[in-house]
Amino acid sequence: REELDSSRERLPLVYVDALPVRVDERGEVTLVGLLLRAMPDGSISRAPVSGRVLYGERVRDALLRHLEKDLGPLAMPRVPTAPQPFTVVEYFPDPSVSGFHDPRQHAVSLAFVVPVAGDCAPSTDALDLVWMTPTEAASEVVAFEMTGGQDRLLRLALAHVGLLP
Repeated sequence: REELDSSRERLPLVYVDALPVRVDERGEVTLVGLLLRAMPDGSISRAPVSGRVLYGERVRDALLRHLEKDLGPLAMPRVPTAPQPFTVVEYFPDPSVSGFHDPRQHAVSLAFVVPVAGDCAPSTDALDLVWMTPTEAASEVVAFEMTGGQDRLLRLALAHVGLLP
């Protein structure tokens, strides 16, 4: 833990953010999944699947690891062999730098939209997983329930798949 804290003080860390989605037979997004998490400050927040890329770990493997950890082993995520992020987000301890905020560190996150086909059960790290329509996900109510600029990330993801209402 001390090594990680020391690294966070000196280096940007690489993360993945994954927005799980359900798609129809044409491949169009019909539902968006958001986790409900307890945050370190004691607040409750909606969030995509997110986590650090470990040293020596491929980005695809990190995506699969975090999706399984947060959505359960039966989620059946469809991650391509060579995944490409739809955007790169930089989180900073100072929220005024980029609008994306992580009070612990400077993190560079590769963001993905990932279709899941199986049964999802949130892990013990998440309080719940809620599926909502893209319109519901893009609402001001949901944006208010998100922290660190992740509401902006959600809107970028919806725009990427052509569903920003």
